[in-house]
Amino acid sequence: MLNTPDFPDEVPIAVSPGKAARLAGLGRTKLYQALNAGVLPSCKIGSRRLNRVAEIEAWLKRLEASERGPSR
Repeated sequence: MLNTPDFPDEVPIAVSPGKAARLAGLGRTKLYQALNAGVLPSCKIGSRRLNRVAEIEAWLKRLEASERGPSR
């Protein structure tokens, strides 16, 4: 899991798009494409955009499921 230097036992629930891209193993451009397409939710607090780690995981699961195609 992802730990922060200040709180090594704490797992963040939201991260910046740059860190979200690294967590997903993608470049920032691909992540921003998903954000702009509305397939990856995010929120903006002031000037800062945040992605919930749970939403990143859910998005990746949806991508994985769509690659497999419909269940038989």
